[in-house]
Amino acid sequence: MTREPRRPNPVQWVGYAFGRRLPDSLREWVRNDLTGTHAATRHVLRGLVPFTPLFLAFLLFPGELWLRGAMVLLALLLALFYTIAFMPMNRAHRLAKHGLPADLENPERARRRAAERARYAAQHPH
Repeated sequence: MTREPRRPNPVQWVGYAFGRRLPDSLREWVRNDLTGTHAATRHVLRGLVPFTPLFLAFLLFPGELWLRGAMVLLALLLALFYTIAFMPMNRAHRLAKHGLPADLENPERARRRAAERARYAAQHPH
């Protein structure tokens, strides 16, 4: 019987989204979160969580709804840009913070890369 890995509770997850370290008992969950399938999508969504108060504050500004919506959209685009641009560095930092190798990668991607290198080496011997 396989046991599903333990997950952080909502308070822990919000803290994790804001950069806090999770307990060692959740290290495998962190490994999967940062290197598993759809890790990039999770990173982008998690990276937007700290900006949510700013987005909500922009909606409270006086003025037309379209103008406040434009402010939120601009902030969202900037947040997306920086979240995506700094994804590799943030990922490495989170891995190291949780006691995992900073260069850890998706196991399936590592297997495919090794197979590709082996094919290349077979086709192009030194």
